Amino acid sequence: MKITDKFKPGKTLFAFELLPPLKGDNIDTIFDTIGQLAPYNPSYINVTYHREEVKLIERPDGLLERRVVRKRPGTVGIAAAITARYGIDVAPHLICGGFSKFDIEDALIDLSFLGIDNVLALRGDNIRGERTFRPAPGGHLHACDLVSQIMNMNRGEYLDSELEHAKPTSFCIGVAGYPEKHAEAPNLAADIAHLKTKIDAGASYVVTQMFFDNAKYFAYADACRAAGIAVPIVAGLKPFTTKTQLSLLPQTFGVELPDDLVRAVENCKDNAAVREVGIEWAIRQGRELIAAGVPALHFYTMGKADNVERIAKELFG
Repeated sequence: MKITDKFKPGKTLFAFELLPPLKGDNIDTIFDTIGQLAPYNPSYINVTYHREEVKLIERPDGLLERRVVRKRPGTVGIAAAITARYGIDVAPHLICGGFSKFDIEDALIDLSFLGIDNVLALRGDNIRGERTFRPAPGGHLHACDLVSQIMNMNRGEYLDSELEHAKPTSFCIGVAGYPEKHAEAPNLAADIAHLKTKIDAGASYVVTQMFFDNAKYFAYADACRAAGIAVPIVAGLKPFTTKTQLSLLPQTFGVELPDDLVRAVENCKDNAAVREVGIEWAIRQGRELIAAGVPALHFYTMGKADNVERIAKELFG
């Protein structure tokens, strides 16, 4: 079922995001997380895709060999396993980074054969250590181009122009939005203009980056509507968990932390107390967002479900 068909006026859905396990681990960690959160009827689950990393490995002869490594493979397989085991709709991520257009087409064909018709189309991060994003040879530089490729396939248009009677796919496409602007955007207005290009290309809903001040979300949604963006805007939430996130989250994700949250975290004696603050803060955020009728709350679990389970119990139990 397409995610956009799930959105109903006056009803806020519960959704969450999972990271594939590190290479060498098994899928049990994924199943454990879903098992904790399944009682609260998640409408869909996102599965992240992580781009490659480049490592320099010393060879026996002393020379350095450049090696490309993916630490968290398995997105398509995990999405299929979740669908088969739980019957819950999934929205695997697709990223530009590290993939050619042909790689992307093949991944979309696999997903279509598996009956998965929701994807979240993202540019993806820079390779660690690189200051600017560089597409793979024959790949996409922007997420809007990835959206366009998916929409072409939905029209039966594949990269091989010689194909005859090619069957169209039927993907529902989500994209990312940034209530406090993307780190590379010059300002919020420019970022929203870029978002509109993704919507115009064929994306049918938006999932926001995490935010800790609901006023940021509401102002962003208003600005998107004023710019002509009419699709649902899902609210992305992440429970605060450690004191180090006071500096880490603003540096990594460009989010601003409210004064009340900062003071509460600073007054905590340990990270166990920080987790309690984070749970209560997310519950208050969620209640206000649900009262405002947001289409869904999308929780960034980072692979740990105990705090999200408590939040979901309060909001969706």
